[in-house]
Amino acid sequence: MKLWDGRFSKATDALVDDFNSSIFFDQRLYKQDIEGSIAHVMMLGKQEIIKQNEADLIKKTLKEILADIEAGKVEFDVAAEDIHMNVETILISRIGDVGKKLHTGRSRNDQVALDIRMYIKEEIKNIDLLIKKLQEVLLNIAKKHTETILPGYTHLQRAQPITLAHHLMAYFEMVKRDRNRLADTYRRTNILPLGSGALAATTYPLDRHAVAKKLGFEDITYNSLDGVSDRDFCIELLSNLSILMMHLSRFSEELILWCSLEFGFIEMDDSYSTGSSIMPQKKNPDVAELVRGKTGRVYGSLMALLTTMKSLPLAYNKDMQEDKEPVFDAIDTIKMCLPVFTAMIDTMKVRKENMLKAAKGGFTNATDAADYLVKNGMPFRDAHEVIGKLVFYCIQNGKSLDDLTLEEYKKFSPVFEESVYQAISLEECVNKRNVIGGPSKSMMEEVIRKSEEYLKS
Repeated sequence: MKLWDGRFSKATDALVDDFNSSIFFDQRLYKQDIEGSIAHVMMLGKQEIIKQNEADLIKKTLKEILADIEAGKVEFDVAAEDIHMNVETILISRIGDVGKKLHTGRSRNDQVALDIRMYIKEEIKNIDLLIKKLQEVLLNIAKKHTETILPGYTHLQRAQPITLAHHLMAYFEMVKRDRNRLADTYRRTNILPLGSGALAATTYPLDRHAVAKKLGFEDITYNSLDGVSDRDFCIELLSNLSILMMHLSRFSEELILWCSLEFGFIEMDDSYSTGSSIMPQKKNPDVAELVRGKTGRVYGSLMALLTTMKSLPLAYNKDMQEDKEPVFDAIDTIKMCLPVFTAMIDTMKVRKENMLKAAKGGFTNATDAADYLVKNGMPFRDAHEVIGKLVFYCIQNGKSLDDLTLEEYKKFSPVFEESVYQAISLEECVNKRNVIGGPSKSMMEEVIRKSEEYLKS
């Protein structure tokens, strides 16, 4: 017997029960559902909507049910459809008619909106801690490599020399924004919808603010239609997680390139690599590849929920049952990826000599050669042309800018003097870029110091 079957003359078909039921996935909301029910029923007692001794009995029994679920003593019933009806059915089976009073003044519509908000609030905190751990590892590696020179790239072509610290701290800034976005989403999730009823609130004198305070919500919703039909916070979360995965995927792509023989910038630790079933020499960066691959999975969750919500009229529709699986899957994916990704970069070996060798090739100091001419009075556009011709000359003769004699330099411009060699040394190229945001050692040390203060705060 279903709790809502008074209106019906026939039982639902078994196929409909299976199709309609969400208990297979929403059972993970059992803790939030019970905590929300306890806050609701204690408010009902305080407001004298039900007797206080009845509220106390319901609260006591709900706590017992929670303990039994966590001890693995409860088997959920598909026929009860969802976690809300399962908990209420168990409650009624234990205390009879008193248990039927729990649902006074609420609907499953505002109940599920409450549960998912409570769940997301908790998971945002968990994910934030995982991102913070990644930032700590990035910071620790960066502190060791403020003088490790490698080429910076544009268009995947060697462009200008930077340091590994500078490169890694770019990702620190990316995930810092991810944390900020999650914090902002938390603020909009932290609004209590309970009391919205099915769509038009209730005639009972509920104290919604008291329930909000009990459950740790900052405020309550102010339109009951919106209260039960809003899933913006779910979409925001999935959007945030998609951007986070995009950052991890970009990082993964670079690590995959860097650990190839062609780059040789890093080597993954054996414990975070895999081999080939046929090629005995292989050492594959499967962790980075899987993180890159799972990014599409999180994107899919975002698009699935956006598509589900795009044409729904107010207020609640059964379509909205489809909000949970994408949210759950994206959260699970993120919580799987972040720890293993963090451990992978924490254990990788940096090949400084290969990074430096790459920075010395590809004319990464060409911009500094042009700047040398500008600082000695030549207009930048003229300097750009001179150095372009110099680079072309080097390519034709198999040389680098460092290999050229002063006589060769002067063939292109009389402005060149012996001091050009110091100006185009990689160390000088890096450390003269001492503006805020630049790669110089002193600037990176300042940025790292500020980042350590940020993590402590």
